[in-house]
Amino acid sequence: MFRELGQILMLLGATLNALPQTFRRRRAVAEQLFEIGNASLFMACMLSFFIGGVLSLQAGSVLVERGLGSQLGGLVGLSMCKELAPVMMAILIAGRIGSAMAAELGSMCAYQEVDALRTLNINPVNYLVLPRFVAITLALPCLVVFSNLVGWLGGAFVASYNQDIGIETSTFLGNLRETVRTQDVLHGLLKSLLFAVVIGIVSCRQGLATIGGPRGVGRSVTKAVVNSIILILILDYVITRILLPFDK
Repeated sequence: MFRELGQILMLLGATLNALPQTFRRRRAVAEQLFEIGNASLFMACMLSFFIGGVLSLQAGSVLVERGLGSQLGGLVGLSMCKELAPVMMAILIAGRIGSAMAAELGSMCAYQEVDALRTLNINPVNYLVLPRFVAITLALPCLVVFSNLVGWLGGAFVASYNQDIGIETSTFLGNLRETVRTQDVLHGLLKSLLFAVVIGIVSCRQGLATIGGPRGVGRSVTKAVVNSIILILILDYVITRILLPFDK
């Protein structure tokens, strides 16, 4: 485990050291950004809408019974922007994009294409890892912003049209605006940025460490997704614990 963490940190350092080369690889970054961001937007919106709706459905009836129905907007707003949107979008991207990164790089290792790059004196980190790393760190925070907006709308829709809750949209959105602060949104964006770093580096590391043929590629994809999700959840607790005093 410690050897694996050390190799991940070494790849992270090499990738950060290669960041000045981003402009040269801007075309590859744009292609990866389209694949990660635009192609994932519909799934992100669907997931976020129903997450917001479920939050309203579960919490709305309880709050209404206790005479606190007007506070539902703030509850849904904070839950989405600080926790659910960053974590769920990170898990979605880890499953969809992280697995694709590991499979693509793993296939290149299996067919010795990475060795061919080294033979041509081309750095695999600059050529393969850097565009994916930059693209995912740009795309995931943007997806979280969309997720927040769509989740809030989903919560407002369910709160307004469910007969057991019956909270007007204006009341829901008004309480959301009063409760959710800019720093709460930034809290979630910071989480998403660090989650993106984890997904990008872990997935690329597992892909470049692939040994064997198709079976090795399958193992790399599985390890990339599982390790990314585990690290996301651990990092989520650590970041929340560090930022908790600043939220008061």
